[in-house]
Amino acid sequence: MSLKITSVVAAPLRGESPKGGWSAEIRPADSVHALIAVHTDGGIIGHGSVFTDGRLVEAALKVLEPLFLGEKALEPQRVTEKLHQNTFWMGRGGTLTHAISGIDIALWDILGKSLGQPVGRLLGGIYRRRVQPYCSLLMEEPQRMRESIGEFLGRGFRAFKIGWGPFGRALDPKLDEAIVRAAREAAGPGSQLFVDAGASDAYWPHGLKWALRTAAMLKDYDVAWFEEALSPDAIDDFCKLREASIVPIAGGEVLTRRQAFLPWLSRRALDIVQPDVTKVGGISEQRRIAWLAEEFGVKYVGHGWNTAVGLAADLQLAAAMPQTELVEFIGGSPYVDGITAEPFLLDKEGYLAIPDAPGLGVRLDPDKLARYTDRADVLFKS
Repeated sequence: MSLKITSVVAAPLRGESPKGGWSAEIRPADSVHALIAVHTDGGIIGHGSVFTDGRLVEAALKVLEPLFLGEKALEPQRVTEKLHQNTFWMGRGGTLTHAISGIDIALWDILGKSLGQPVGRLLGGIYRRRVQPYCSLLMEEPQRMRESIGEFLGRGFRAFKIGWGPFGRALDPKLDEAIVRAAREAAGPGSQLFVDAGASDAYWPHGLKWALRTAAMLKDYDVAWFEEALSPDAIDDFCKLREASIVPIAGGEVLTRRQAFLPWLSRRALDIVQPDVTKVGGISEQRRIAWLAEEFGVKYVGHGWNTAVGLAADLQLAAAMPQTELVEFIGGSPYVDGITAEPFLLDKEGYLAIPDAPGLGVRLDPDKLARYTDRADVLFKS
């Protein structure tokens, strides 16, 4: 079988974009995610997801078009590496890399559909058939934090990440601790709790000493990792923080392509590395980063603040990576909960089944998608 790419199109998502806790907050009408469809001459369509403004994705596809038109859709790693190699001088790691991520995810979806196999098996094998999702929630004032955790605990989640919002930004360590205490009390001793400072936000006001003091505080609340504790370029300080902190240190969501991760892994700046499959270069690149992390003794847990398609890619990667026990799940995002034919459902122990249908294993619903984009139709027909 030889499927050739006939077109690649994007559908920006708008209307109910979830808040990110950023200092320049996302508005519902903003586009921070776009879905990708790769169309082929054999009629098989693959879907991908990109974490960036949909207008940038549409512009990137015009630049990339001469490189992907007519290419073999059944060779995702070769095709996307071709896209990387011929465009890195335009700005490796930016919009083009993000857009290539979506194309790569969609090509793996096509390969799985054409062979009748889930992507996880094609990545090398199935280590697990279910994985625990951690519910990713914004930091809130203590009482609202309790209510938010309680809501999703009631929905069956048994792991939570709280982040961004007032944490660190209010310049009040007592408030920071009160928020964490409220989250731990609401989650209970049987749930995992992770804390994300969100230091990749604009003009982060803190440095190493704040991170050290905060890590010591988090230890008292049995926090399982401290994420984005420092500005994302402060690799020396990350190394010092990781060495000093009892709480494991996580990060890496703003890095793209494997070359950017190598110094962070080789210098042991992180205990847990968190590449985002919708940014780094797709499944092909995420797999290579995860393999690198394993060689350096660093745990891999994908960052997944994106869409149902991004979550599906994370689930397939979790199936194929020997020590990946968690995936990120945005609590209450319509772009996760409201665009697929069948919703993601937790089992009684708070785990997600990893789809075993061909490709990514999820089906987008055109009618549901029409609520969030005026280009839903291009995802399903050429």
